[in-house]
Amino acid sequence: MSWGTELWDQFDNLDKHTQWGIDFLEKYAKFVKERIEIEQNYAKQLRNLVKKYCPKRSPKDEEPRFTSCIAFFNILNELNDYAGQREVVAEEMGHRVYGELMRYSHDLKTERKMHLQEGRKAQQYLDMCWKQMDNSKKKFERECREAEKAQQSYERLDNDTNATKADVEKAKQQLNLRTHMADENKNEYAAQLQNFNGEQHKHYYIVIPQIYKQLQEMDERRTIKLSECYKGFADSERKVIPIISKCLEGMILAAKSVDEHRDSQLVIDCFKSGFEPPGDFPFEDYSQNIYRTISDGTISTPKQEGMRIDSKTTVGKAKGKLWLFGKKPKGPALEDFSHLPPEQRRKKLQQRIDELNRELQKETDQKDALIKMKDVYEKNPQMGDPGSLQPKLTETMSNMDRLRMEIHKNEAWLSEVEGKVAARSDRRHSSDINHLVTQGRESPEGSYTDDANQEVRGPPQQHAHPNEFDDEFEDDDPLPAIGHCKAIYPFDGHNEGTLAMKEGEILYIIEEDKGDGWTRARRHNGEEGYVPTSYIDVTLEKNSKGS
Repeated sequence: MSWGTELWDQFDNLDKHTQWGIDFLEKYAKFVKERIEIEQNYAKQLRNLVKKYCPKRSPKDEEPRFTSCIAFFNILNELNDYAGQREVVAEEMGHRVYGELMRYSHDLKTERKMHLQEGRKAQQYLDMCWKQMDNSKKKFERECREAEKAQQSYERLDNDTNATKADVEKAKQQLNLRTHMADENKNEYAAQLQNFNGEQHKHYYIVIPQIYKQLQEMDERRTIKLSECYKGFADSERKVIPIISKCLEGMILAAKSVDEHRDSQLVIDCFKSGFEPPGDFPFEDYSQNIYRTISDGTISTPKQEGMRIDSKTTVGKAKGKLWLFGKKPKGPALEDFSHLPPEQRRKKLQQRIDELNRELQKETDQKDALIKMKDVYEKNPQMGDPGSLQPKLTETMSNMDRLRMEIHKNEAWLSEVEGKVAARSDRRHSSDINHLVTQGRESPEGSYTDDANQEVRGPPQQHAHPNEFDDEFEDDDPLPAIGHCKAIYPFDGHNEGTLAMKEGEILYIIEEDKGDGWTRARRHNGEEGYVPTSYIDVTLEKNSKGS
C-alpha cells in the first residue's frame, strides 16, 4: 500500500491532503493551548479561593481550634496542593504537547514544501521531455507530408511527355531531399520518443513513487506524532492522579477527624465562666411584721423616718449587669483579669504564667551564654573585652528579676482564683449535705458587673464587680437598715468584704441579696460585710419593700 503506485496521478489531491494534515495538527495544538489556559485559570482560581478562606490569624490568636475548623483548614491546604497539581498538568501539557506540536509543525511544513517542490520539478522535466518529443513528432509529420508532395510532383512530371528532362531531374532531386529530411526527422522523433518514454517511466515508477513515499512517510509521522501527543495529553494528567488522590484522601481524613464531642468540650473550655447556677430565692414572709411582738425574742429596728429609704437613692445598682446570660460588659481589661469570670480568669492567668516562664527560660539561656562568653574573653583577651558584656549581662539579670516578679504576682492571682473556686465548691458541698443552703450562690469576690458605681435597692441581681464592695465601704454615710436577720449557721468570713457571724447572732440588714447568694449586714458596733443568704433567716421592714 503505497501512494507512489496507488496515487501516481493524484499530485494535487496529495498536496491538499498534506496541507489539511498540517492544519489539523495546528488545530489540535490550538486546542491544547486553550486547555492549558483553562488549567492555569482553574489553578489560579483555586488558589485565590484558598487564600480567601484561609484564616488570617496572628500567632497569638487564642481562638479555640475546633476539629471542624481544623478539618476545614486541612481541606484548604489539600485544595491548595490540588491547585498546584493543576499547574503541573498545565506545565506538562505546554512542554510535552503544545511546544512539541509547534516545533513539529514547523519542521513538517519545511519538509512538505521540499517534497512538493521536487514533485513539481519532476513533473516540469517530464513535460519538457514530452514537448521535445511532440515537436520532433510534428516536424517528422511535416517532413513526411513534404516528401509525399515531392513524390507526387515527381511522378506527375515523370509521366508528363511535355515535361523536360531538366524538370524531371529537378523534381527527382527535390524528392530525394525531402525523403532524406523525413528520414532524419524520423530518427530524431524516434530518439525523442524513446527518451520521453524512458523519462516517463522513470517519472512514474521511480521519481514520483519516491516523492510520494516521502510524503506518505511524512504524513504517517504526523499521524504518529498526533497519537503520541494524544497520549501525552492524557499522561500529563495521569501522572498527577496519585498526588491528587492523596489530596482527596487527605480531605477525607480531615472529614473523619471531626470530633463533635471534642468540639463541645472546647466550647465549654472557651466559654465556661466558673459561676454556679443561681439558687432558689428565699421566701420572704411579710406577715411577720404584723404579728411580731416584743416578746418574740427578735430585735427590731425602730421605724423612723430617717430609716426610710429615699426613692432617689434606690436606683438599681446592678441594672444591666446580668451579662452572664446577655451581653458581656465592654469595660477595660484589667491586669489581673478580674473583669473576667473565674474560669476564664484562671485560664488567662495560666497562659500568661506559661508565657512568662518561656521568656524567663530565654533570658536564662542568654545569661548562661553571656557568662560563658565572658569566661572565654577573660581567658583569651585577644578575642574580646569581657567588660563589654557586662551591660548586656546586667540588663539580662534585670529582665530575669522582672519576669520572676511578674510570675510571682500572677501565681498569687492564680492561687487566689483557685482558692475561691475551691471555697465555692466546698460551700456548695456543705449546702448539699445540710439540704438548707440554695445552690449556685456566688461569693462577692466572684461577682462581676460592668458598672462599679451603681447601687441596688430593688430586685436582686446576680453578679456584682469585685471592686463594688470596696467602693460601698468607702461611702461617707452608712446605709440605713431595711430589716434584720438571725444567723442559722456560723460563718467564718475569711474572704475580704465578708462578715463573720455566730449561730443565733442578730444582725441588721442594710442591703438585700441581689441574686448572688450574699446579703449585706451590719453589727450593732457598726461593722459591715456580706454574709451568705442561705445561712441567715431574713426579716425585712414592711416599708422597705419596693422602695
